[in-house]
Amino acid sequence: MYRTLLNRTLLSSASVAALFILAGCTESLPPTATQATSATAGKNYLLEQEPDGAQEVTAVRNEAEDQQDVVVVGRIGGRENPWVQNSAAFSIVDRSLKACNEIHGDGCTTPWDYCCEPNLPKSTLLVMIHDKEGKLVKNDARSLLGVKELDTVVVQGKAKRDEAGNVTLLTTKIYVSPDDKSEAPQ
Repeated sequence: MYRTLLNRTLLSSASVAALFILAGCTESLPPTATQATSATAGKNYLLEQEPDGAQEVTAVRNEAEDQQDVVVVGRIGGRENPWVQNSAAFSIVDRSLKACNEIHGDGCTTPWDYCCEPNLPKSTLLVMIHDKEGKLVKNDARSLLGVKELDTVVVQGKAKRDEAGNVTLLTTKIYVSPDDKSEAPQ
């Protein structure tokens, strides 16, 4: 009987561990060596000082030419999941838009998706971090840069405009605002 109970306990523990792995719920677990290496590597992509001349996302979407050097400020979000899986890429939103948690009475559980904003498509950019060889970095941006949804970032890079008018920012350097000191203009 003791052996049966022990086997069931071990099986249950293994099942729970497998569910966490399959569901991707590793954020509450201690960092792995890969995550620690990713955070160390992320320092290569972080700027210590905020670059001058940052424009809002909407201005860059409207005005930037293909391959133009730009500096853009925005907040991470724009979708329920603004992260690109297995890549250092994410979407940012113009700071003039209100996240759901900034709307009185809104109880949205994912306020960074900006679901109440009708101008969201025209106020969002994709940020893609590239290495020195120009290849997309294959680390998750959250662990690489220590960022999360609704963080304000300043991105220095090149605008890549497609035929539909969408703009992607190709960058090797990002400044993560330590607080919301760089609030949107009123």
